[in-house]
Amino acid sequence: MERLWAPWRMEYIGQAREGEDEGCLFCEKPKEGDDEKALIVARSELSFAMLNRYPYNSGHLMVAPFRHVGELEEVEDDESLDMQRLMQRCVKALKEAMQPDGFNIGMNLGVVAGAGIPDHLHWHVVPRWNGDTNFMPVVGETKVLPELTAASYAKVRAAIGT
Repeated sequence: MERLWAPWRMEYIGQAREGEDEGCLFCEKPKEGDDEKALIVARSELSFAMLNRYPYNSGHLMVAPFRHVGELEEVEDDESLDMQRLMQRCVKALKEAMQPDGFNIGMNLGVVAGAGIPDHLHWHVVPRWNGDTNFMPVVGETKVLPELTAASYAKVRAAIGT
C-alpha cells in the first residue's frame, strides 16, 4: 500500500483541540498586525478575506465580518453588502491568479452543518478545476493539494492588490 503523508493534518487536529479556549480566529487574526502571517489577502471597511490554513483546495479562502457575529440573521445590511463586494473582488483575483474552472461558495451555519467556528460566520470561496476530484478523497480519504498555502497567498495577494 502506498502512503501519502499530510503532516499538516495532525497540526490541524491538534490545534482544533488546543484552540478551543483561545478565542475566535476571525476576531484575533485581523488584530495581529501581520496580514501575511495571518494569511489575510484583503480587507474592506467591515470585512476581510483570508486563506484557509487547512484548505479544501488551493486558493480556498474565507470572507468574514470584523464584527463577531454567529447568526446570519444578525448580520447588518451594510456588513452583508460589504462581504458580498469583497467576495466578488476575491473571485476576480482568484480567477486571475489561479485560473480555476469554477467555484464553490457557501457558508456552514451551526456545528451540525459543518461549521468549525460556529460563533463567527464566514463564507468559504473554494476554487475548483476540472479533474480536481479523483480517487484519493474517496479511496484514500486524503486530499492532494498541488500548491503550498504560501504560494497561493502570494498569487492571490498580488492579484487582489491592496
